[in-house]
Amino acid sequence: MKEQLERAEAGVAKLLEGRSDRWYPLFHIAAKAGWINDPNGLSYFNGRYQVYFQHHPFGTQWGPMHWGHVSSEDMVTWRREPIAMAPSIEADRDGVFSGSAVVSDDNQLVAYYTGHRWRNGVNEDEGNLQVQCMAVSDDGITFEKTGVIVECPEGLLHFRDPKVWRMGDTWYMVFGACSAENRGQVWLYTSTDMKSWEFDRVIFTDPNPRVFMLECPDMFPLDDKWVITYCPMGTKPERYVARNGHNAGYVVGDWQPGGVFEQITDYRTIDWGHQFYAPQSFEAPDGRRIEYGWLGSFTMPIATQEVDGWCGQFTVPRELTLDKNNHLRSFPIAEIEQLRTETIDFGAFELGLNGDKVLVDDDGGAVEIELEVDLASTSAERIGLRVHNTPDGGHTYVAYDDLAGRVDLDRRLTGNGDRGHRAAPYEGGSQLRLRVLVDRGSVEVFVNDGAESITSYSFPNKGPRAVVLCAESGVTKVNGLKVHRLRTIWESPDR
Repeated sequence: MKEQLERAEAGVAKLLEGRSDRWYPLFHIAAKAGWINDPNGLSYFNGRYQVYFQHHPFGTQWGPMHWGHVSSEDMVTWRREPIAMAPSIEADRDGVFSGSAVVSDDNQLVAYYTGHRWRNGVNEDEGNLQVQCMAVSDDGITFEKTGVIVECPEGLLHFRDPKVWRMGDTWYMVFGACSAENRGQVWLYTSTDMKSWEFDRVIFTDPNPRVFMLECPDMFPLDDKWVITYCPMGTKPERYVARNGHNAGYVVGDWQPGGVFEQITDYRTIDWGHQFYAPQSFEAPDGRRIEYGWLGSFTMPIATQEVDGWCGQFTVPRELTLDKNNHLRSFPIAEIEQLRTETIDFGAFELGLNGDKVLVDDDGGAVEIELEVDLASTSAERIGLRVHNTPDGGHTYVAYDDLAGRVDLDRRLTGNGDRGHRAAPYEGGSQLRLRVLVDRGSVEVFVNDGAESITSYSFPNKGPRAVVLCAESGVTKVNGLKVHRLRTIWESPDR
């Protein structure tokens, strides 16, 4: 694999020469250059958090998949590592697809991934030949592939994205699959030695008959329940739900090893934005369930693909919890606060009828905004933040819409890339809390301590990027407002 990895590193270096940083993220994980998609192999190993990702090092479009790699001691400051895996054996000749990583009893990092081949050698018109493979590492940087550990069952055209965890003496592995009846399913396998795996059961079938494949499944416990997150292929837009070409959601249920998964909630959306896909979680050493998602799209052109030399980034790491209604809540991990370099505290105030208040007027390209509004004392029809507000009037608008009862992210005037808007439901209550993370080319909105989130690209026009608070057709009572400037996450920011 050495030759293939060297070629991949050379491909990234060539793209890096022409990389534009106008929208390149300061505090979100992205490759130095080239394309990335799914988070892979999330783990804590050798005293560092290990994050791998699907990576095409030779261009800004999706292509033959490699595993890129970054690591961190604290999930705050990150170090770029060499590309971890490249297509190098017959089983993965067309791509080292998504997977996960766990630590073995002999202190090796064991990665499980899908080895991908096109049945016709060109594309998936005749389906995929996908097998599950294993690779081991002593340091998390250099991997040795050990080959296929789960063959593709007869008749399955989609069978990928292994996620592995351990309970007691047994290892468990789930895959996404398209059944012979063209239904989206999650399959469960078990092992006692990490090498020999046996089929246990189809642990979940999406009840929607249109859904033919469940990509990137994850299965994990929260409190006394089990959560299955997955990405259904084949959904159709229905009002606010499933508006993207690729969507992600979850179900909650009861499960015991050796038994069936008893679903107790309907399918629910994880994130309501334009760009959130392929989430993967892991258990941190302190027991928190941490998740990353991918900001990107396979179906919609991304502005950075044209001339910027890179495409794709991750969300900030999010802590997952279940509330009393079995609703999955996600919120930026506490460590994100260590990125703050300066805080502007506006305190409490009232914003008058149709008023505007400039919060940042020089460059709000990497900021975090904490806003609390007293809705009981507010008459405005919409209360919003214009972020990435450029001198020509371009901006992305994040607002609570009192008429719709939703929090909206509107890119109609952003300036570059796809437009459109997305809206998350508001759970109610007189105190609206918004936490908005604005990077050079993205916006993440968290509503009322993670009850809902909205994640979207936002590619502003040239010039300073201001942040403006505004009220529409009424006054707004602000209980608190802070703006934090954020530093870069990179250990060596010189690319």
